[in-house]
Formats: sequence, C-alpha cells, structure tokens
Amino acid sequence: MELDSTVIYRHFNAPSHAFSQLSHEIIRHPRLTSDAVRLLTWQLSLPSDARESFSTTARRARIGGCAFTRAKRQLKDEGYVHERRVQGPGGRWVTQQLVSSTPLTSGEAAGLLARSPLVTCTNRVSPQVVPSPRKPAVGRPTTPATDGYPDEYLREDTSNLPAEPAAAVDEPSPAPAPVGGTPAGPHLEDARALVGALPLLSPALRHIPPGMRDELARLAARWLDAGHSSTDVHEHVLRGLPGTGTPVHRPGGLVRYLLRDVPPRTLPTLTPHPPTPARIRLSVRLEGTRECSGPHTQPMLFRPLADETLCAECAPAPAPATPPEATSVPDTDGVHTPS
Repeated sequence: MELDSTVIYRHFNAPSHAFSQLSHEIIRHPRLTSDAVRLLTWQLSLPSDARESFSTTARRARIGGCAFTRAKRQLKDEGYVHERRVQGPGGRWVTQQLVSSTPLTSGEAAGLLARSPLVTCTNRVSPQVVPSPRKPAVGRPTTPATDGYPDEYLREDTSNLPAEPAAAVDEPSPAPAPVGGTPAGPHLEDARALVGALPLLSPALRHIPPGMRDELARLAARWLDAGHSSTDVHEHVLRGLPGTGTPVHRPGGLVRYLLRDVPPRTLPTLTPHPPTPARIRLSVRLEGTRECSGPHTQPMLFRPLADETLCAECAPAPAPATPPEATSVPDTDGVHTPS
C-alpha cells in the first residue's frame, strides 16, 4: 500500500523596509483565533504615535462585530491588551488602550499607562463675554402666569381660540345660567368626577387636555341638571366614538361636541300588569299528583289516571253489570225450557 506524503518548501525574502518584528509565540499561539492574531499584528505594525482604536482596526481589517468582540476578549485574557477609563483635564473621560507584543500583568500595564500623557481637548473655547447692561422694563414687575398652555394645545383642543373673522356657519350661543344658582348647576362636583372618569372608558379619550376639563364639567353638569345620570352621559359619549382602529386626534373637542346638546329626559311608561299568582312547585316525588275535591279533613293528593278529580275512596262505586235476559226456546214437546 502506497502512502501519500506532502513536502513543503519555503522561500523567504527579508523585506528591506516597512516590516515589523513579531514573536513566533503570537503567530503560533494555541488559544488565539486568526482574527485575534490579525488584530494584534495590525496594531503592532502601526507607528508608535498612531492613535488608531481597536474598532477602527477591525473595520479596516474587515473583522465583523461578533468576531471582533471575541478576538478582543481573547487578547485581554492572554494579557496582550489592557484598557482603562480615566478622567482627564476639564472632567473629560478618556479610554486608554495598551497593546504589547508580550503578555503583561495588570500592574505592569497600569505602570506603563500611568507614564503615558493624556490626550487633551483640542476644541477651542471662546472667552466668556460680560453681558451688557440691560435697560429696565417699563412698569412694575409682575409674576409670570403659570397656568398657560402651549399654542398647539390652544389651537387644537380648547375653546379659548383667538379671534377669527365671522364664519359662514353660526355657532350656537351658550345656554344662559340659571337664576339663583351657580353658572354650571348644582351638580358641578359630580360632573367633574364624571369627566375625570372619561379616560377610563376608552383609549381614545386618554389624551383629553387638562385645560378642557372645566369646560367639559360645565357641559356635563347641564346633563345632570336635566335629570340624566352619569351612566347616561358615559353611554352617550361611547356611542359617539368612531369605530375600532380609527384614531381620535382631538378627543377633547369630540367630547365637547357630544355634550353640547342636552336631550330631554324621557322615562319609559310602565303598563300595570295583573299580579301573577305564584306557582307552587312540587317536589319530584309529588309531580303529577292532584288534590282530591272530595270531603277530606286534610288535603288528599292522588295520582289520576285520566282527568278525574276524585280519589279512589271518594269516587262512586261502579254500577253492577245487568245479567242477560233469559230467553225461552220452544221445545218440540210443547214444554218451555229456559235456554
């Protein structure tokens, strides 16, 4: 049997320039992958003043993200790569990375990094300019208002809109306030609770602007003054919402539109019905029985065979059967004998 054998011949020409001296331990390391060796040799081949990071080297060497993370972890475990984060001048944090051609311990790496100068910030900082004196405003100082809302909310969901020219459609005038009471009626607190529960009815009502709750409470109070209940108002609002999947961009304006008109409270007329006698339900053992209508001291139940109303004791005895009449047959001798 003939065995195949492979013979390798090597020809090496020493480079005259642009070369790096690397240990055979790096190239033949048993625990470093090819990506880790390529990453380490690439970094060692850079000039001493180069500040190229490992991520940049991996991108230039076409090493993927997962392979780069695994290769960098292997180099750290073997002691070829060390890094730390320190705070430099001006409070700026800097990540220092140390690459060595021989494995180093943490103490040796910390000593080498301590002798390395930190990179300072090269951004130019403009000198501070002293503000010019300001002219005082006319009038007495006042406290700024804290209950305002941005313009986008004022123009979308609230009724305090800026003055606009008269439109073609006339808006209905608000209902006059009742005499001798509050402008919103005696149910204002109940109306506030009613409006506060609207976001719980549907996700479409979760973003009602807070600035509209007082206005909606006054509208809901009119419904309560008219005799409607909170359940009636909630059901009316839910019936006015669009179908599932249709977004509501202005929930406050929609609720205001639904509560603007108050329908009259109509109570259903109840027709009196004659009282239905309560049916006495018998037990399973007494099902199919009937009370005897005969003269009994106590009620007597019996199970009828048809539609009889008397039990066997009260029912009259059946009449005796009438015997057939005797007929005589004439004898040949002229003597009548009973047949």
